[in-house]
Parts: sequence; structure tokens; C-alpha cells
Amino acid sequence: MTPRTGQADEAGRLHARVDVAGSGQANVATGVSVLDHLLELLAEYASFDLALEVAPGEAEAEIAAAGRALGQALDGALRSGGVRGHGSAVVPADEALAHVALEASGRPLVVSNVDLSDARVAGLGSDVVGSFLGELAQGAGLTVHVRLIEGSDPEHVLEAIFKALGVALAQSCRPRRRE
Repeated sequence: MTPRTGQADEAGRLHARVDVAGSGQANVATGVSVLDHLLELLAEYASFDLALEVAPGEAEAEIAAAGRALGQALDGALRSGGVRGHGSAVVPADEALAHVALEASGRPLVVSNVDLSDARVAGLGSDVVGSFLGELAQGAGLTVHVRLIEGSDPEHVLEAIFKALGVALAQSCRPRRRE
């Protein structure tokens, strides 16, 4: 398995590198502070080393670019021979509790009961998690299921989702057990 993967676009607009055998270190600069925080949580809970830079632009475009770049950077690790290719986690963040299950199916799809389109998180007028996850799924060829079990504070909901996503991604990149 090759734990290090990377992706940069042609125009130098973004760069992503992931080491799935890392220690949870993150160097993230998307231009959207709430997304930077969420990606740092994802790296910590996955124990991935993550470097992600997105050139400044509109927040919605930066969120989409970050999701796609991370997905493309993870694609190789998710498809290496001998890895599980699927994962699932239920993780809390204060009053919020989220479940994320995913599979490297090659059929990008996000199924979610979370709708934060009316919530203003860090001043953003869009659904941060919906946009990011859709692009992540496209970039990595993932089927992702997100269930919010409990939660009322949008920031805690996002934190629970990204923590659970990190754990599920880590599980999916682990080698299969040999019996």
C-alpha cells in the first residue's frame, strides 16, 4: 500500500497531500476558517497527515475545490490492494452525534439526512457539509452515508460529522485482516 498520495490542479490553484500512515498533523489553508478547523479535526481523528492549500476565491468555490482535491488525494490509498475500502463511525461533539459510513465503491454518492442550508456557520450562506462531501465523494469515488442522530448547534453538528468522517476514512484505508 502506498500511504502517500497527492493532487494539484493545472493552474496551481490547489494542492493536497495526504499520508494515511501519519499522526494527525494538518497544515490546511482553504481561505474558509471553519473548513480549515473541520479538516484539522478530520486529520486528527483519521490520524492522517494532511496538507491542503486552496488559492483564495469565493468561499463556496473554495469548499468545493478542497473537497474534490482531498478526494483525489485519497483515491489511491482507498483503492490500494489489500485495504478494507469501507468504514463506519459514530462520533459526538457536545450535544451532536453523527454517524458516517462510506465505501470506496467507484460510484460517487452522498446520502444524508443533514440539511444546513438555512444555518449560517461562520457567516457562510451555504451548506458547508453538503458541498464538501459531494465533491469529496466525486474525487475519491466514494459512497458516503451521513446520519445526524442528535444535534442542534450547527457548529457541533459539523464537528461531529467531520470527526466521524475521519474515523471512517481511516478504517477504509486500513489493511484487511488476514485469517
